[in-house]
Amino acid sequence: MMYPYYQMGQQQTPLQVPAFPQKQNQGFTNVPGMLPEEESYIENILRLNRGKEATVYMTFENNDEWNAKVFNGIIEAAGRDHIIISDPKTGKRYLLLMVYLDYITFPEEINYTYPYAGNTGQMVQYNPR
Repeated sequence: MMYPYYQMGQQQTPLQVPAFPQKQNQGFTNVPGMLPEEESYIENILRLNRGKEATVYMTFENNDEWNAKVFNGIIEAAGRDHIIISDPKTGKRYLLLMVYLDYITFPEEINYTYPYAGNTGQMVQYNPR
């Protein structure tokens, strides 16, 4: 692609903009029991496990009161940048930012496979035991 270069009303030699090679869509590999590569995000895994109890471990930098905190509750929702859990003991709901997330534990098996989007596998529960 070429763009003309103008200087003081006179047309100069056009600048050549290099063309970058386009990434070829090589497709995604679907492995049985695994989320397809394009769907393997934390929020998608959490959405598959809505309604399950979870313990969310978070670290907050530059905090003098506490720099790490643990939240227990039921997963209600998840987005790209947040998790919403509710604590059934207190009735409180927490909107937690993913940027502070360290890891999440579950006291039971978790769902990890989508039953749609080209994935023909059954809903698989992951249990590393």
